[in-house]
Amino acid sequence: MSVTRTFVVALGFCALMAASGAGAQEVGSSAPAFELPTDDKPVRLADLKGQVVYVDFWASWCVPCKLSFPFMNEMHAKYRSSGLTIVAISLDRKREDADRFLRSTPAKFLIAYDPENKVAQSYQPKGMPTSYLIGTDGKVRAVHVGFRQDDREKIEKEIRAALGVARR
Repeated sequence: MSVTRTFVVALGFCALMAASGAGAQEVGSSAPAFELPTDDKPVRLADLKGQVVYVDFWASWCVPCKLSFPFMNEMHAKYRSSGLTIVAISLDRKREDADRFLRSTPAKFLIAYDPENKVAQSYQPKGMPTSYLIGTDGKVRAVHVGFRQDDREKIEKEIRAALGVARR
């Protein structure tokens, strides 16, 4: 995809999110329920109750997403046995765009697909990627818009706190 087309797609996504209502899910609010297809079986947030869930909205054209995937792989490896589940939700309209991204940036965590942006409309991410840390009680504990290497330590600290585990 050309840089110009990527920019136009990004602007369109931001306009869609801005037009869909209020801001992103707030910390302390109940995370909206969802059911989305994966490569295996559908993932439902309700089935993950009692776990800490890191929901990440991404797209193939998102440059910071290429940086966030290795971080999510690391968090998955470190904390899945402590109860962390990572669900990265692709907002690509074409599955082949998501598949191409995943070939160059592999994911060792769960990938779900929301090509019609129905779940994204419920969560209202304000940029790409946007992640929501959901506690065992189903409430949003943290929201992060974008991804920078400097965010890694803060996000990991929030994950550890949600899981109730000491630093590893």
